[in-house]
Amino acid sequence: MQVSGGDLQRLRQLNSLSSIRALRESRAPLTLTELSAQTGLSRASVGDVVTDLHQRGWITEVEPTPGTMGRPAKRYRFRADAGHVLGIDIGVHKVLAVVTDLTGRIVASGRVAVDRNTTRPERLEAVWRAVEAALVASGLAAADLWGVTAGSVGVVSREGVVTRVEALPDWPGVDLAGHLGERLSCPITIENDSKLAALAEQRLGVAAGVQDLVYLHVGRRPGAALILSGRLHHGFSGATGEVGLMDITGWRTMAVELEGCPVADGAPPEEAARLVFGAARAGDAVAQEAVDVYARRLALGTAAMVLTLDPELVILGGGFSRSADVLLPALQRALEPHCLRVPAIRPSTLGEECVALGGACLALDQVAERFFSSEGSLASPVAPQRLG
Repeated sequence: MQVSGGDLQRLRQLNSLSSIRALRESRAPLTLTELSAQTGLSRASVGDVVTDLHQRGWITEVEPTPGTMGRPAKRYRFRADAGHVLGIDIGVHKVLAVVTDLTGRIVASGRVAVDRNTTRPERLEAVWRAVEAALVASGLAAADLWGVTAGSVGVVSREGVVTRVEALPDWPGVDLAGHLGERLSCPITIENDSKLAALAEQRLGVAAGVQDLVYLHVGRRPGAALILSGRLHHGFSGATGEVGLMDITGWRTMAVELEGCPVADGAPPEEAARLVFGAARAGDAVAQEAVDVYARRLALGTAAMVLTLDPELVILGGGFSRSADVLLPALQRALEPHCLRVPAIRPSTLGEECVALGGACLALDQVAERFFSSEGSLASPVAPQRLG
């Protein structure tokens, strides 16, 4: 049987993709023998692929361990430092930018404080200050970035337009992609912050490997997001997870009622919830009832998503997740009357970097699609340029 040149070229590309995928996912450097076993390719084929990937700059040879006896087998690792992406969290109280390598490891970050009274121009300027701080700390220039994803508070359309934000009246309609595009030449994506937090947890956090999950942002500003079959679910217009917009759920006012608990009397709103959770933890009956009321409100919208999706896991993220030891059991009890099966509920493990990390994960997905998918191109590593 004759094999055409095009078929051979395609076969080499598939062999290269299989090998680089194994090296990207491996936590330790691999020998040719180990790489052959993981890919199912012959050792000779793997040798050719490794030579090509090394010449292109995608992998590097690892120095032998000091003290190794005899002639050690050559080991190779994926060059995670061949490129970098940027994830940005644009919230009500902070703007956080993180630079990661091609495996999602944080290289550097920049943080700028803002508040509800920060105007749109001031918040946009804070975005640049956070980005510039992260770039300076990483030793990179804007031209070195391979992709950027910014997560914004509020409802974000599939086109990346912020359409609704109750906490920031002047924020809807902001052109974040255009603003970032003034100084960044790489591909730019805009997404809702809760969606990015869910993605980060599914890739790097407590939900690693989970295919179906509900993410809850529990805090003064509630939110939710869904992961279906291992992928972030947007829906037709990008408004998935916005169950809190229904007044019947009580999500809009449940934090205010929690802050009105007598044990937090006189405390600023930002501190009130922490005091209530602390008092409930210590056994205060009034505080425990306030937490139960909050949990019952949270359970209404959560149950609607659980009954629709039947997820393996529910994740508690956001500021109130720091009191998950108090809130989680209350939410579990509140869900039981509504759900055929109450899924496991776990607190977030990624902290305040969750949204920015999710942005980096989404940017890395686009890098992988460009370079490492079956339709991609394994050209030498180079920062992609935005089209148009």
